[in-house]
Amino acid sequence: MTERHGVYGAAGDPREKFGDALRDARKTRKAGRISQTDLGRLSRTSKSTISRIEGGVPPIAGNLPALFDQIFETDGQFKRLYEDVVDQSYPAQYRRRMTLERQATAILEWSPTLIPGLFQTAEYARALFRCGYRRATEENIAKMVRARLARQEVLRSEAPPTVRVVVCESVIRRRIGSHDMMREQLAVLLGHGERPTTRVQVMPLDAEPHPLTDGAITLLTAPNHATTLCVEAYRTANISDDPDNVRAAVRAYDDLSSEALSARESAALIRKQMETL
Repeated sequence: MTERHGVYGAAGDPREKFGDALRDARKTRKAGRISQTDLGRLSRTSKSTISRIEGGVPPIAGNLPALFDQIFETDGQFKRLYEDVVDQSYPAQYRRRMTLERQATAILEWSPTLIPGLFQTAEYARALFRCGYRRATEENIAKMVRARLARQEVLRSEAPPTVRVVVCESVIRRRIGSHDMMREQLAVLLGHGERPTTRVQVMPLDAEPHPLTDGAITLLTAPNHATTLCVEAYRTANISDDPDNVRAAVRAYDDLSSEALSARESAALIRKQMETL
């Protein structure tokens, strides 16, 4: 595998590793060497896209790693390399959280301010990034949106995690972007709530105060049953494995979800809000 120092990253950059692996796979394919043109045809893309990926130039479409693994019979190699690419796109303080989220068998989340990232549409995410990063270029915004959407692949895996989400009623009432954009976002939220592995609840505005009133948390349970607590604030993320902190957070989340509207009542409230947009 070759090493290059290009404009998009130094040697060892995950994008360059992905590109090198793709080039090597083309040249050493079991069924015979394959050209960029032929690979573009087999992966339903183009020669120029294959050339760009091999050169370490972003982006890499989220559907391509699985297709490459299928074409080259590489048993998930490109999927794993792509996960490294996605992780690298996040600031350092978020990377461990992204890894834990991808490996989780259960995700419990409380969001008092925004639609959780796992459920955000591209337009909703784009509106948030434009507001939060006013000096960012459109290219940078697009990169952040792609990274946000790439997180959602975990929900489309063969064995998706159990996901339980509680959002404050203010989240569904706060309009982000246009009326149509917000209506589409709420429709997507409803759709996720209908999945057998996902439950979406709304905490009504007139609910009593609870221990998690002042901030968002996520509880991520790994295959070994260990649970990690993630607490996010403005451009920061804190992760705790401390058993006492985790147990207290689990108890608080259980109390929270028991006070929230049921999944059916929550869906009805979301639909009602959609009608007002």
